[in-house]
Amino acid sequence: MSVSIVASRYAKSLIELAKEQNVLDTVYQDMLLFKDTADKNRGLMLALKSPVVRHEKKSGILKGLFKERVSPVSFAIFDIITKKNREAILDEIAVEFIKAYNSFKGIERATVVTPTPLTDELRKQFTDIVAKATGKTVELAEKVDNALIGGYVLTVGDRQIDASLRSRLNELKLQLVN
Repeated sequence: MSVSIVASRYAKSLIELAKEQNVLDTVYQDMLLFKDTADKNRGLMLALKSPVVRHEKKSGILKGLFKERVSPVSFAIFDIITKKNREAILDEIAVEFIKAYNSFKGIERATVVTPTPLTDELRKQFTDIVAKATGKTVELAEKVDNALIGGYVLTVGDRQIDASLRSRLNELKLQLVN
C-alpha cells in the first residue's frame, strides 16, 4: 500500500479522534509543530526512517522531543504509530492531517511568489482572488524570488498561474528559436 494512502488513513483517524475529544485545534497545532520540527531538523526524519535505529530509540527520540510539547492525544498517536513501526511516515501523516483539517475547516492554502514583498493592498487582492475562485477562507503564504524580475506565480492546490516576466521571456525565446 502506498505511503500516502496509509498516511491519509492515519490522519483521518486522528481527525475523528480529535473531534471526539474536542481537541481538534490543539492537535492541528501539534501537527504543525511536528511538521515544522521535521522540516527544520533533517536528522529527526533520518533517524525515524532508519531501519538500523531500534524501535525503542525512535520512541525515546519522540518522547524527548514532543512529550511535554504536544497534547496527550497527539503523543498517544505518536506512540501508537511507533509501536506499529510506521514512524517513518509521521511527516506524511502530519501533512495529510493538515490537509484534512484545512478541508474540514474550509481553508484553502495558496502560495504567491513575487520579486518583491507584497503590499497590504496586493495581499488583499490575491486573497480575494483565491477566495472568490474557491469559496473558502484563504491562508496566503508569500515568498520572494528575485529571479522573477516582475509579475507573480500563484499556486492554489495543484493549480498554478505563472504570470511572471521570467516565463513570458522564456516563451518569447522559444518563439524566436522556432
